[in-house]
Amino acid sequence: MTKKTMTLHEIENDIVEENSLDGYERIDNYNWDTIDKMVPLYREVLSLIGEDPTREGLIDTPKRVAKAMQFFTHGYDLNPEEILRSAMFKEDYRQMVVVKDIEIYSLCEHHMVPFFGKAHIAYIPNGQIVGLSKIARVADAFARRLQVQERLTKDIKDCIQNTLNPLGVAVVIEARHMCMAMRGIQKQNSVTTTSDFTGAFLKQTNTRQEFMKLISSNLH
Repeated sequence: MTKKTMTLHEIENDIVEENSLDGYERIDNYNWDTIDKMVPLYREVLSLIGEDPTREGLIDTPKRVAKAMQFFTHGYDLNPEEILRSAMFKEDYRQMVVVKDIEIYSLCEHHMVPFFGKAHIAYIPNGQIVGLSKIARVADAFARRLQVQERLTKDIKDCIQNTLNPLGVAVVIEARHMCMAMRGIQKQNSVTTTSDFTGAFLKQTNTRQEFMKLISSNLH
């Protein structure tokens, strides 16, 4: 029997299939053409910072970084509005729905270093509700792009408002920025908070106060 010669990509896919037999399925979607173009660029970066890209510990680093960067920015391939539309249901419920403590990880567009924290999102339905996991997926879809926290907050708010047409949307994000901790001012313990509101949350002080109380309390 002739032994088949497998490419590196086929070997990696085979490893994923073996892992799935153990009850763990790793799903990685990569654009290999893009990765192949990125690898020599990262190899050049290693050289420019004074490293030797041919030494043992760095031989595969350019490919690993290229794959990591694709994962960090996979939000460009997602349509947040379609994510919401995939799980919308008619329901006569007009009270506040809050999903808080949603972990977010993003890259600052100014220095391409991480910022991370939690998003707290609420909406008041107007005849339509949405699967709760979709709220978190929308936050992730916008976060997994080059971002600034202010725009990320607005992106999430606008998407929910435009897609669900609720009576109001509230978004608060608390995040730590590595561009402040690792470089520049080097303040490791600072936290940035941004917020944005529509409808009832913007016009009714009591509604906004209720939201802020709910995301500040420990009910679980």
